[in-house]
Amino acid sequence: MPSVTFPARFDFLDEIREFVADVARANSFTDKDIYSLQLAADEAASNIIEHAYEGVTNATFDVTCAMQSDALVITMRDTGKPFDVSKVKQPDLKADLSERQIGGLGVYLIRKLMDEVHYESNSRTGNLLTMIKRKG
Repeated sequence: MPSVTFPARFDFLDEIREFVADVARANSFTDKDIYSLQLAADEAASNIIEHAYEGVTNATFDVTCAMQSDALVITMRDTGKPFDVSKVKQPDLKADLSERQIGGLGVYLIRKLMDEVHYESNSRTGNLLTMIKRKG
């Protein structure tokens, strides 16, 4: 199962997207699905960098990308601040841009792009985000 530890810095987002794309391409995902996988991984990694590790220097997080049956499973594990994804409200996409609440669009986007999204956190092992995209 390919796993890479990345520095928690925005300048590594290209490498994260490419890592995900390489595994998806090797497993015959369509270009459209590869784009969705890359976008979801980019959003998730950005959230880890910006929120879990806010104010922390020299932090890292692990990204794993592997096939399970007909699905690509991406996991991201960090030891930053925990995040309760269930508290993120569904954004009002019909509201005027000037009236929209800040935040939450990234989580919404990840949920729309992936078939399954799971998040767990505990003080021993840190935070684990699992995103699953089935071929199709």
